[in-house]
Amino acid sequence: MAGRFDPLNRSAVRGGRTDVPAGPGTGPADGGRLRRWSPEAPVDLGLTLGPLRRGPGDPTFRTTPDGSVWRATRTPEGPATLRVSRAADGSIEAQAWGPGTDWVLTALPALLGADDDPAAFVPRHRLVHASHRSRPGLRLTRTGLVLESLIPVVLEQKVTSDEAYRSWRRLVRRYGEPAPGPQDMYVMPDARAWALIPSWGWHQAGVDMKRSSTIVRAARVAARLEEAAAMDPEPAAARLEAVPGIGPWTSAETLQRSNGAADAVTTGDLHLPGIVGYALVGERDADDERMLELLAPYAGQRHRAARLILLAGRTPPRRAPRMYRSDIARF
Repeated sequence: MAGRFDPLNRSAVRGGRTDVPAGPGTGPADGGRLRRWSPEAPVDLGLTLGPLRRGPGDPTFRTTPDGSVWRATRTPEGPATLRVSRAADGSIEAQAWGPGTDWVLTALPALLGADDDPAAFVPRHRLVHASHRSRPGLRLTRTGLVLESLIPVVLEQKVTSDEAYRSWRRLVRRYGEPAPGPQDMYVMPDARAWALIPSWGWHQAGVDMKRSSTIVRAARVAARLEEAAAMDPEPAAARLEAVPGIGPWTSAETLQRSNGAADAVTTGDLHLPGIVGYALVGERDADDERMLELLAPYAGQRHRAARLILLAGRTPPRRAPRMYRSDIARF
């Protein structure tokens, strides 16, 4: 099925009771519109929404001491800021600001894993079983927004996470716009703004020509890429990978977030095969082929299995220097 992701059609799937959104003016003193949602199963906000955060200082994502998660996003209806927290009765309380308010509140259940089916996952290794049992609130998020997930992933190609996070912060703050609502946050640029960033702007953000060219190409066909949010994972990946510079690693990392793709296992990663191999069978030098072999029993849920392995924290001892960090903005 192709077409734009429609949260109205997806939010009822495996989602629990959906309360009618409260009208304007029903929120706290700082305004915004409220909605409550009661999931049928536990939802850990930090674990579920954590993959949307792009490092410390991400101007589009914030957590506050009260346990709330804040997210600034660009929806098909315009910018929005969403605050998600747990109410005293155990339900989920969401508050939103901006032109995209209706869209993010309608998409709330999918964002918190209503389309996810954790019951389909059967642990087949004691480490995976222990990790799964200790995290009953883990759900796979589905944002329904492809470009928002794709661009940070492209920035992470062939560089350290710290470099990519720094570039994301610089680009969003310079070319994005202040987010609606009470927090000092930013919404990422729209597709046209990404396509118009000058070469020196990319350089100042520490982004080389290969990655910047990929982002510009993606931004120019953003409408076609956004249709992938309503596709099954295989045709969605093919749609993304039709853009030069986007390969299996990038498409998998994107669809894990935009589509909640439970089987979109990341291949081509520098560290993941060794982590999976070491955690499951003590093989620190496992490659992609070996990783896929080890994850084969989790077919249909391989991304969830890999995520649980990473959360278990059993990683091979480091025996080589860390990847070299650079910042081309300094040159």
